[in-house]
This record gives sequence, structure tokens and C-alpha cells, in this order.
Amino acid sequence: MLNSDQIMAFLAVMRDGNCVAAARRLRLDHSTVSRRLASLEERLQTRLFDRSPRGLMPTEAAVSFLPHAERIEIELLRAADAVSARDVPVSGTVRVATPEIFGTAFLAPLVPALRELHPDLVIELVPESRAISLSKREADVAISVRRPTGGRVAARKLADYRLGLFASSDYVDLLGAPASARDLEGHDFVSYVDDLVELPELLALDRTMPRGPVVFRSSTSAAQLAAVAAGTGVGLLHLLAAAEDPRLVRLLAKEVEIVRTYWLIVHNDLRRVARVRAVVDFIAAKVASNLRIL
Repeated sequence: MLNSDQIMAFLAVMRDGNCVAAARRLRLDHSTVSRRLASLEERLQTRLFDRSPRGLMPTEAAVSFLPHAERIEIELLRAADAVSARDVPVSGTVRVATPEIFGTAFLAPLVPALRELHPDLVIELVPESRAISLSKREADVAISVRRPTGGRVAARKLADYRLGLFASSDYVDLLGAPASARDLEGHDFVSYVDDLVELPELLALDRTMPRGPVVFRSSTSAAQLAAVAAGTGVGLLHLLAAAEDPRLVRLLAKEVEIVRTYWLIVHNDLRRVARVRAVVDFIAAKVASNLRIL
């Protein structure tokens, strides 16, 4: 008979591609994951993965089995949630994927407040600029600058956020501040590494205004902010992180303010899981009460 340990080992390997990463996800040693996978293959009497230098490659049987295993996983989560009494504390781990600045400058400092409400809750924060797949369970909850157009997810607008032009005070003292957007062509710029950007929405500057040469590129917002603060050039930065930074001066505030939207996304199958619902409600409430700083 199949058991939940086998199912969870299979799903972890499907999502991570090898037993070592799957073991980290499950908080087990990789030999235990390998044994559970082998016992599942024996029970199903089929090979689920081909071994290769790149890791474990799913066979056709594994691909066919995947949706059934995911349904079992969801039913296990729902069953655990259903038998929990209302006064039982919310507990467990919730992985939240966010844009880098939102995660580091806004959400991470709020974790103590969330754990004060739910002391048994563990938050895994994944602040990255790449697209995260909820279907592959790379996260339970996602904040994204792109609204999903398909898949079994629920999305709602979380809030608008603002981007503005900034330079360091030393840079402005040395080279002066631009008097208009046309003057930007005479300044060095900081931006993203174009071919590493998975979300075109992040390349807002290239589409909206003239600019001088880009002299520094980074795939992370934090590195861009650090480069701007060091005097490298002008950058389009998130007001959440830049507006209160004493090293920075905002430029052309009346002319340049780009507004983008954060979307709060959760997989349909996890919306009613207590720990996920608690995190989603907390994030939505905190954002609603702090709109002025975004």
C-alpha cells in the first residue's frame, strides 16, 4: 500500500530534481529519501526516474503519476486542517516568495509581529526577482509584479508601489542634479542585467525615459541600491527602500514616478490551509496599513 512518506518523497524529487535537494526540503537525509523512492517504485512496479549526471529525470510514468500524487498531498493537508480544533494554534512552515525589496525591506522586519500572533509558525522567505512556480510548490504564497494568467492559482491586487530616480548625495554634489528628463542622457546609470531578467516589468526605466550609458548592471535590486548609494550613477529604485536612505537624493520627483502593482498569489489547493491563510491575511493587513511607504 502507498503511504504518505513515499508520496512526499516522490513530490520533493519531482520538484527539486535530486535526492539531496529533496532531503533538504523534507528535512531528512538523502538516503531516507532514496529508500522511500525505491519503495514507491517497487510498490508501483515501475521506474519513476532515470539517473543521469544532471540528476533524476522523471520517466513518463512519473509524469503520469504526478497529478495523482499532488491530489493526495492536498487531501492530506486538508485532512490535517479539518481535524484541528479552532483553538489549536496555527503551526507549520509557509514559504513566501517575494520581489527582493518587498521581502527584505517590508516583510522580513514584520516576521516578529507575525510570530507573536502565531508562535508555532515558521516562515521561509524567498526574495528573488525570478518567476516562482506555485504549481511546482516552489512556494506556498507569492507576491509578484506580474499577474498570473493561468494555472490553478488565485490572485488579487495587493497594492501599488512606486519607483523613483535616485543618486547619491556625493554624486549630485560632483555632477549636479538633472533639471529635466532630457538631462538624464548626460548621466551614468545603474540597471538590471537584461538577459537575466525573467520579469520584463522590472525593466521599466528602459521603456519610459531617455538615459545615459548603463555603467553597472546587477540582477538584484539590493546591489543596484548599493551601487547608487556609492556614487556609481543614477538608478530607478523602489521608494520603500530608497526614500528614507540618508545616502540618497531623489531626482525629478515631479516628473519621474513609475507606479507598478504587487499581486498576492496562492495556489487554489492551499487557500484554506490554516497556516497559509494566516500568512496571507497578515500580509494583506500589513500592506493595507502601510500603503504610504510603498
